Amino acid sequence: MVWDFAESCPLADTSGGFVQAVEWIARVIEHLQDAASGAPQALQCSAIEAPPPGGFDAIVTDPPYYDAIPYSDLMNFFHIRLRRALHGLSDETDAAFAEPLGPKWQDGEGELIDDASRHGGDKRASKQAYEDGMARAFRVCRDALRDDGRPVAVFANKQPDAWETLVRALIRAGFVVTGSWPIQTEMQNRQRSLGSAALSSSIWLVCRKRPQARPGWDGPVLAEMRENITRRLRDFRDAGIRGPDFVWAATGPALEAFSRYPAVRVADEPGAVLTVAGFLREVRRMAVGFVVSRLLRRDEGASDELDDLTTWYLLHRNDFGFDAAPAGACILYALSCNLSDTDLAGRFDLLARGADGDAEDGRAAGGRARLKSWNRRRARGLGEPAANGAPPPLIDSVHKTMQLWKTGEQAKVNAWLEARGLWRHDLFARVVQALIELAEAGSEERAILESVQNHLRTRDILPAPQSQLPL
Repeated sequence: MVWDFAESCPLADTSGGFVQAVEWIARVIEHLQDAASGAPQALQCSAIEAPPPGGFDAIVTDPPYYDAIPYSDLMNFFHIRLRRALHGLSDETDAAFAEPLGPKWQDGEGELIDDASRHGGDKRASKQAYEDGMARAFRVCRDALRDDGRPVAVFANKQPDAWETLVRALIRAGFVVTGSWPIQTEMQNRQRSLGSAALSSSIWLVCRKRPQARPGWDGPVLAEMRENITRRLRDFRDAGIRGPDFVWAATGPALEAFSRYPAVRVADEPGAVLTVAGFLREVRRMAVGFVVSRLLRRDEGASDELDDLTTWYLLHRNDFGFDAAPAGACILYALSCNLSDTDLAGRFDLLARGADGDAEDGRAAGGRARLKSWNRRRARGLGEPAANGAPPPLIDSVHKTMQLWKTGEQAKVNAWLEARGLWRHDLFARVVQALIELAEAGSEERAILESVQNHLRTRDILPAPQSQLPL
């Protein structure tokens, strides 16, 4: 850990000065006082200390983000200094700083994060302790709420495992999600966002108490989920939500169907249940497909036929083009398409690290990364079938076709298209069309893609533009 501090000049009466920093704090306090209906009360206590039952209209919580932040370790930086500076100020401050360090996990109590080092290195036990603790805290919230009360959970973690544990804890506690809103709450220039995969939006999940219900079935639940996602994603898109935030925003509408039941059974597998992990994979895939279907000019869901790598490429290209993109966005998009940023940079040779994209290792981790153009891809076997005979990703086939076209040897192009069955491959042609629309006007890339498209039309793979009717 390193110090994260702000440098201010105590003598200057300008932006960033000491006076202005104090002024902003005063403004926040004044605003909070105006917003509060009565005198606010701040308590230092555990989330599982039961308040009076049924007495609250709403409980809004920003729960610990799984393994993303070591809260108590960070707290120790300030706890020691404040403990000494505030000693004897009041009974309340002495009680708050009675312990020499911030709270740690001990005997099933304390700080609630996923940290395997606190469980003898057992990652599974650490994850289970986090989920059990979250469920326990949410059950206390459920008991404290009125029957028509609303709990709101704010979450902005990028990891699927973190979302899985949060969702399972909410369902175990007896809540059903009734609404969700992605709200841009995070500053892009904050220290946490620099060189990390942090989200710029928080997903606010609004819940209610779930009445007694029997387990549901996967067919109706997934059908309702698709309807909810399709309707809400249109609204999110129109509201200008883009990038990884758009993908994760789909989680809320989907949960409205899934969390209505204590468990969801799989009809085709007796005794099996639809896991939260499997459900969230379906959600991310649908959100990605929503975007890609529009690029391919096909009905929603038709992009399911598209391979993961081509789906990721179109998604990333649509949002960032060849500009440098945050590493976090690269990682989140990769997760949404069942890929990793390491594979994208290494095995697939599609990502380059740094704002200039000229690093040799090409990894997306740390800082920013950009796509490699079609003529910079040098991976061996580009466009060739995998060792197990699986067909190559369509984006590889397109880039290989472009490289062959660049040589000017049309016979090689024809042989390649014939051998790979691409002459009358509708999805291949649609990917070419999508890339033409994404390419910069007047660029070599667009010129070659248009030439390939015209060449494909010689075999009637694409409908030719409507000609003038004869007189």
